[in-house]
Amino acid sequence: MAANVYASATDGGSGGDSAATRSGTGVRTAGATIDCPDVGTKLTSVPEQARGEVDKELALLDEQIAKAYQQLSEAAQQMQQDPGFADNAIVNPLKEKRGASLERIAIAIDRVGDRPEGLEALAACTVQDGNQAPAQGEGQDGAAGEQPGQEQGQAGQEQGNGQGQGANGGQAGNGPVAADFADINSVQPNVNDPRPQGDASRGSFATSCGVNENGLFNSDNIIAAPGVTNGAHHFHDYVGNQANNAFASDQDLANAETSCDDQGDKSSYYWPVVRLQNGTQEQDAQKPGGGIEGNAGEIVTPKQVTLTFVGNPREKVTAMPRLLRIITGDAKSFVNGPANANASWSCTGFEDRQLKDKYPLCPQGSDVVRTFKFQSCWDGRNIDSANHRTHVAFADAAGNCPSGFRPIPQLVQRIVYDIDAPSLQDGGRTTPLFAVDSFPEQLHKPGTDHGDFINIFDEDLMGEMVDCINGGRKCGAGAGGGQDPAPGEEPQEPTKSPEAPQEEPTKTPEAPQEEPTKTPEAPQEQPTKTPDAPQNGNGGGKPGDQGDDGDDGDDGKGGAAKPPVDKPDPEPDPEPEPGDASTAPGGARPEVKATASADGGNAAEQGGGSKNGDDQDTDGLGDSQAVGQATSAAPAPSAPSRTEPQAVGEGGLADTGAQLWPAAAGAVLVIAGFVVLRRVRRSHM
Repeated sequence: MAANVYASATDGGSGGDSAATRSGTGVRTAGATIDCPDVGTKLTSVPEQARGEVDKELALLDEQIAKAYQQLSEAAQQMQQDPGFADNAIVNPLKEKRGASLERIAIAIDRVGDRPEGLEALAACTVQDGNQAPAQGEGQDGAAGEQPGQEQGQAGQEQGNGQGQGANGGQAGNGPVAADFADINSVQPNVNDPRPQGDASRGSFATSCGVNENGLFNSDNIIAAPGVTNGAHHFHDYVGNQANNAFASDQDLANAETSCDDQGDKSSYYWPVVRLQNGTQEQDAQKPGGGIEGNAGEIVTPKQVTLTFVGNPREKVTAMPRLLRIITGDAKSFVNGPANANASWSCTGFEDRQLKDKYPLCPQGSDVVRTFKFQSCWDGRNIDSANHRTHVAFADAAGNCPSGFRPIPQLVQRIVYDIDAPSLQDGGRTTPLFAVDSFPEQLHKPGTDHGDFINIFDEDLMGEMVDCINGGRKCGAGAGGGQDPAPGEEPQEPTKSPEAPQEEPTKTPEAPQEEPTKTPEAPQEQPTKTPDAPQNGNGGGKPGDQGDDGDDGDDGKGGAAKPPVDKPDPEPDPEPEPGDASTAPGGARPEVKATASADGGNAAEQGGGSKNGDDQDTDGLGDSQAVGQATSAAPAPSAPSRTEPQAVGEGGLADTGAQLWPAAAGAVLVIAGFVVLRRVRRSHM
């Protein structure tokens, strides 16, 4: 790793050059932030006709907060001299601006529906100490059932040198600080997944879409702020769909290129970038969403990205509607509180321990892992909602969906980074700190991490996914080859591991023969045991990762299941069962309501499924599932893909003996012939 050329995180809060002065961003170090009520989470019902105007006003509210935070962070000296400066010069003017925006939101909704009550109470903001924990309880439908370990990570939070109340730290002066990190060794195993029961959907479907090696970034968010440039106020990595920006219409997304191996997956997967606080001036150093708003440092390209869809531990899943939008986590959780937070940080080899509100300090040889488990229950009607949350929900701790919701494939997104543990004792001078991009006032807190997904799977491929998951198989273009191993597999070193199995079957038939007998059992159990396995059992491939699958008890599955999937084609794919449960939910033909779109209404076509405009998006998926390529490319590789090389190579001892005995018999006859010939010659002499 490159040495840190810039002293970033935990310098004292007074005197000397500020972090911002050295980084050239213009943001000054200050130990405070702006805390405003999150209007978006309060608006649970907005008429479709008012959605565009409301979204733009919500984006304006975010911009107002970002500008107020910048004023606040540059006003440390004035605030010290005049205790009333922040209120008079920043907070009160901000309240007036917010009040005007809230009134415009109320008018827009009132034109086509019932005027919302009480919005004016959300105008006032306060100045919050940036080193204090956020207030609890604001926000709405948390994911408690799927987020163990919310409180852990207290150990290893040394305050660092001179990190006082006056310093927010970081390259741009707005975080992170030493207290945002925890040693993963100080965390006890805390991952508990419900065991599949009854009619559980035990399979998994992986898609491989790269690691954003082509560098597709922007600071837009088409879900939360369609039609608004820099609506996110931080930069996102994008994989999959290559047309995602604030102004992309549904048709633009449907017609776009994709970075996914299976071209039937044009879905958009995106998340805030991770940066090293090492003084680097990135391409966005002087741009909104980048350095201007406190997101500074070197953008780290992920080492690996795994995108896996898993089933439900209680029942079969139904197909996702086309253009379904899901945001998981809360980008404003530092001031909102943890109700909607869904961050999950760990290290390869330690993924049975997850940190919710700390960045992990990983031991040497272990990589940083961030994991998102998306909502897995859908209301059966809407592809989005006014606050982008109420149309989907988390299953409870036992895996049950709320009343009125149906289970859909759960996206488990796992992102691995080759990042060394920062040197907290010297403020990151020796080894730089790292942090996710954030809204400037959120101070790069780890709990603000979040992920976004827009489903643009081809209808047939979505049908295959549902069939595969409900059938208990492991399928998909990312089920093991390249960068995306399937859940529970050891994901690291994907290029190294597949080579070993390749040679073993050909060189030593007996050796491989032993592995398959073990391996098929592990993969078989994997999807069964834990729909969320990708997070927990992946040792990651660094030394010592092999035994990290202990949280669900399927030891040995990691290394065994990973390499094989590079060679899924030798065996024909078992045909999906036409009567798979996926067809039942699909046949229900729910009315899909479109709720948000950058183009102001294309989403209304959502009832349609195929990108060519066919009108059944969720219908008939069972009929088409047997046709697609992803499942046949890596069908049932959970076991077969591991065993195929051995089975095809017929490497058993019995098989080997059966092939060699004719040659041995021939050799005996030749020797006997020589003996007879010698005797005949002797008798003639």
